[in-house]
Amino acid sequence: MALVEYNPFRGLDRFFDQFAQMASGDSRLMPMDLYRDGDDFVARMDLPGVDPSSIDIDVHDNVLTVRAERKANDVKHDEHSGWVSRERSYGSFARQLSLDSSLDASRITADYTDGELVLTIPVAEEAKPQKIQVTQGQHRAVTVGDSKTDTTDAKAETSTDAKAAPEPMGPSEPEHHN
Repeated sequence: MALVEYNPFRGLDRFFDQFAQMASGDSRLMPMDLYRDGDDFVARMDLPGVDPSSIDIDVHDNVLTVRAERKANDVKHDEHSGWVSRERSYGSFARQLSLDSSLDASRITADYTDGELVLTIPVAEEAKPQKIQVTQGQHRAVTVGDSKTDTTDAKAETSTDAKAAPEPMGPSEPEHHN
């Protein structure tokens, strides 16, 4: 279990940023779909009109941050030209995802095609379920006491005359004579 330092303002800051953007009608949030595909998590973010060279992705303290910028179109302003309606957002955008320690941040891949950024975040090998192979081995026979072999039927008999202690299992220590 990983310990995470408690910061009561982290969530509050994010809430106020999102609230301010919604209240102002500014939709600078990157809409995202997130799903699991086998051993990967996939985040698909809409970034239409963004120059791929403006996309910056980094991971720090298990927080993945995506930043991008969409530049405004230059429109000539004179008595015959100008804006009639301007609803699309321009400027810098940012989105953060908290990553669990069971994800492998060092192997994240990113692809930007047709205005969509696709991040593939693999599950760490250590976090994947592990199977333990069970093998069938030979068990060792442990002989108690003194044994002798009967040549007629090749059966081992245990002597009732000897009162020997059972042999220890595992490696034996050498005897020392003083």
